[in-house]
Amino acid sequence: MEKQIKQRTEQINNGQVPEGYKKTEFGIFPSDWVTDKKLKDIGSFDKGRGLPGDKMCDSGVPCVGYGDIYMKYNNFHFEKAENFVDEETASESLPIKKGTLLFTGTGETAEEIGKCVCYNGDETIYAGGDIITFKTNDVNPLFLAYQQYQYYSLAKKASFGQGHSVVHIHADNLEKLNVAYPKSTAEQEKIAVILMKWDKVIELQEKTIEKLHTKRDAVVQRVIKKKEGWHKEILSNILVERTEFATKEDGYPHASLTMDGVTQKTDRYNRDFLVKSDDKKYKVTHYNDICYNPANLKFGVICVNKYENDAIFSPIYITYEVNPQYNTDFIGSILCSADFIRYIRKYEEGTVYERQAVKSSDFLRGVIWVPDTKEEQDQIASIISEINTYIQKQVDYCNSLKQQRKALQQYLLNGIVRVEV
Repeated sequence: MEKQIKQRTEQINNGQVPEGYKKTEFGIFPSDWVTDKKLKDIGSFDKGRGLPGDKMCDSGVPCVGYGDIYMKYNNFHFEKAENFVDEETASESLPIKKGTLLFTGTGETAEEIGKCVCYNGDETIYAGGDIITFKTNDVNPLFLAYQQYQYYSLAKKASFGQGHSVVHIHADNLEKLNVAYPKSTAEQEKIAVILMKWDKVIELQEKTIEKLHTKRDAVVQRVIKKKEGWHKEILSNILVERTEFATKEDGYPHASLTMDGVTQKTDRYNRDFLVKSDDKKYKVTHYNDICYNPANLKFGVICVNKYENDAIFSPIYITYEVNPQYNTDFIGSILCSADFIRYIRKYEEGTVYERQAVKSSDFLRGVIWVPDTKEEQDQIASIISEINTYIQKQVDYCNSLKQQRKALQQYLLNGIVRVEV
């Protein structure tokens, strides 16, 4: 079997069509798969409504906002909503049930537009504005959700993106997306189940990492306190914003900035192929920079860059060099803490919750307490560094799982690997 898979892969990579397969306008698939349908042919779309961020709370009627899809539901599907609203607010929104696909209708770039997850829970939840929903009775919805991250779907969604500072996509765009699937619903389901098992392992590893971050924050709170021999310092005296730009042609690796830090684009966020121009400018970030996403700071997207090489990432991100008289890991431990994020969010601007952002000029207005001597900073940083090193090992392992799973997904959803039913 392994030899057959390798042979099929080589043939397809060389532009050949293996025996038992067919070539379509959007890829090569098994001859017995359905490839002549688009999303509009197998289901119907609707639009989420309401659910402003300031109405979200910790209990009540379960709901999902489009920002949740970007930041909270990273495993292609979810079973429980993490936000809630009161009944009156929910009544003005769109109820959805198990098996509904949710697409983001708004994003920061064309490359990320139309991110998709499948709601797989049993209770009715409510979808907010800037979410496009899709319901099908013909194809396994989990299978379809996974398929939305295949090359042909990502490329087409990116081509539909409209706008500059904020990019939009609409249902009449999404309905044109090609779909390819086995005729057998049992085969569709088995493929989805295999990928879901991998997702579960990855989810457990991510929860382990999340718990480690919580423990680290507790340590930071204990060791970093205002005390004798410490002073207040404004961040503009500690951080210097980098404004260095480069293109992909300059040879830098392309990175992501997520809650896991700065990492190579090796999982579902790798969309380099969607960028049509090699002249697009990316921001350069260096090892030990402090990096954050202005719109996603509220979700904890801030880190000390521990990626092994200089890299490029989206120009919407902010990256700072730390003044050499300060210990980078010490400063980073403060800025990445939950307490500091809560404090600096007072500078958020924007009327829509998901788009509220902290500009660099406002971030640099923040004030923190620091020891008078660098030696004390170094001592504290060494304690926290041990924890961070262990966390990074767990993050690296999680990324390796995602990479293996990505390869498996490509094989299964293109039919290179067939499952027995």
